[in-house]
Amino acid sequence: MNVSKKENSVTHFILLGFPASPERQLLYFGLFSAAYTLTLMGNTAIACAVLGDRHLHTPMYIFLGNFSLVEICYVTTTVPNLLANFLSTTKSISFVSCFAQFYFFFSFGCDEGILLSILAFDRYLAICRPLHYPRIMTRQLCTDLVVFGWSCGLIIFITPVVFISQLPYCGPNIINHFVCDPVPIMMLSCSEDTTTQFIYSTFSSVFMIGTFLFILCSYALVILAVLRMPSKASKSKAFSTCASHLIVVFLFFGSVTVMYVSPGSTHPVEVQKHVSLLYSVVTPLLNPLIYSLRNKEMKAALRKVFGYENLFTKHKSEIMRS
Repeated sequence: MNVSKKENSVTHFILLGFPASPERQLLYFGLFSAAYTLTLMGNTAIACAVLGDRHLHTPMYIFLGNFSLVEICYVTTTVPNLLANFLSTTKSISFVSCFAQFYFFFSFGCDEGILLSILAFDRYLAICRPLHYPRIMTRQLCTDLVVFGWSCGLIIFITPVVFISQLPYCGPNIINHFVCDPVPIMMLSCSEDTTTQFIYSTFSSVFMIGTFLFILCSYALVILAVLRMPSKASKSKAFSTCASHLIVVFLFFGSVTVMYVSPGSTHPVEVQKHVSLLYSVVTPLLNPLIYSLRNKEMKAALRKVFGYENLFTKHKSEIMRS
């Protein structure tokens, strides 16, 4: 990702973030610090519950645990730097650090989409092919899907990052965003490279539209299978699980599609920043709540792993003895 100094005089970028008075900057710092802390706690809790409770050592929960770990990586690529910028007067980020953030932010975002697709595929097999599920979803396939989910984004986004980093940048260097987003970065280039823009747009569109359609088709087949179930209890459990997954899917893909797949992605700058906040900060914060509050097994595992179940049982027995 090195750029020749003859073509590139920019050594750092300025991330404007959310310009405001010093008092409001401190308020933003407090709010985003709280959101980041809660995001880390919630996703770590889910990962620990999956790791610590053997009842959750099934493909769906293994995928869910890895999804939570990806969420932690995803939000960590942007929020710590955003928090530092609230307290900084320069708000600068080096050229290399900016492209590193761009790479990891979009790579982990891609991994999220892949893992959501894997979760949809797993639910399709479990509900639409229940008799064949144990034979198809073996431990080896589960492991392979987890490795694929983690590595896919890290491999796919090498190409667009390298191409965009090779564009000539000779000033200005101000990015009106809180993250090194490729669209405003390319707008700072001294020359308009249609090939690079085409490669980036193709990568983004194919990935997002492809994974989104795959997920929708999978859950459409799942819903049709659930509607044919004779048992109301089975229907309720299946719908509850699928509803949680679909809420996360629409939160993530809905906001990302508005930004990167809509025609030209020519939204006002402030709209771009607020939509970016939705999928980069708000969604990772809400996902643990969506999965844990709507899932009895997950709530039971969280109580068990963190000792609430033993505390509740002890308290109940003391009341009964008294």
